[in-house]
Amino acid sequence: MARLEEYRSLVGPDTIEELFLLAKNLNGKSILHVNSTATGGGVAEILNRMVPLLNELGVATRWKVIKGGEDFYAVTKKFHNALHGSQQAIAPRDYQIYEDVVDQNLPYIKLDSDIVFIHDPQPAALVKKRRELKNRWIWRCHIDVSQPDPQVWGFFKPYVEQYDACVFSAPAFAQQLAIPQVLISPSIDPLSDKNRELSQEEIKVVLERLNIPTDKPLVTQVSRFDRLKDPLGVIEAFKKVKPSVDARLVLVGGSADDDPEGIQVLEEVRQKAREDPDIMVLCLPPTSHLEINAIQRASAVILQKSIREGFGLTVTEALWKGKPVIAGAVGGIPLQITHKYSGILTYSIDGTAYWLKQLLNEPAYAKKLGENGKEHVRQNFLLIRHLRDYLLLFLFLDHNRSDFIRLGNQSCF
Repeated sequence: MARLEEYRSLVGPDTIEELFLLAKNLNGKSILHVNSTATGGGVAEILNRMVPLLNELGVATRWKVIKGGEDFYAVTKKFHNALHGSQQAIAPRDYQIYEDVVDQNLPYIKLDSDIVFIHDPQPAALVKKRRELKNRWIWRCHIDVSQPDPQVWGFFKPYVEQYDACVFSAPAFAQQLAIPQVLISPSIDPLSDKNRELSQEEIKVVLERLNIPTDKPLVTQVSRFDRLKDPLGVIEAFKKVKPSVDARLVLVGGSADDDPEGIQVLEEVRQKAREDPDIMVLCLPPTSHLEINAIQRASAVILQKSIREGFGLTVTEALWKGKPVIAGAVGGIPLQITHKYSGILTYSIDGTAYWLKQLLNEPAYAKKLGENGKEHVRQNFLLIRHLRDYLLLFLFLDHNRSDFIRLGNQSCF
């Protein structure tokens, strides 16, 4: 695991010293992070890298994962989709399943840290325990709630308003709430296996092991097999381009413990791709970070054709590798991509196909987009900036919070 000293060359010594100065003001305080899965997805990846760094700074930090069965994760997946604005059939029993599982977790998670940091809807109702405690609570929403299903948001809102503050990833996600709302973008770790520099030999070894040919330009989408990521739309866009551009599409995804729908979507994708030898569908374990890195670095163009998106860290990862990215103009993606400057934003299958053809035929322009995108990530979406924002938020809660706080170039709503 990387130590803070290893980031100096990327962010500068003053930034590292500032982290220690901020952390000194939290001396003796404890932090607890809670989410719904230890592997798979951006939340787990961020916590896996951030928790050790907080402890290195002297801020005692723990990370716990709630436990739930198939029924719980099926219900919370429906909640997830509904909060994204997708119509779902949700019955009263679904809410009861959710409440029962949260109640079952309460005796087994020690929630008496000075600051309890809850991630996403699955463990949100744990906040009912705070009535017995005298600590501070933060709810971080990593998903796009700009147009949530009113009934499902109405169920969660009373829980959210029991927190001291909530954190969103994009301004469009802000809600009418009685508590402070803070904008903090997610981040990637540039030193992790998923994002560190790789030699051409390392890339070659991975591609050979995965049987990915390099005789044609690779077009890649990396994401969970989730309908909101629109993998079927990616295939349609690619098929529109094939008559005029010879390329190979690689759809790379995996599973997460809290996403039971993924297996069904994966099968749908495999069925749609079955007749085309230039479409590869890879389902990799959630720990396949080096493999993802190598595939992205070998790609000519990266797609992220999301229909809804919380932030889209796969976009951040691809930009960090200097790759031209074509992505849906949804959620937090427009914070990362300025259209035709640091990437391409699209709204449809036809638009995705048009720009894919353009970038494959204009490699110099594609390269410039990638260079601009990488610099934007360097300035805004690396782990050290994220860590600094969290330290400032902890200090905000620990010292008589006000209605407004400025976090570097990011602010409360």
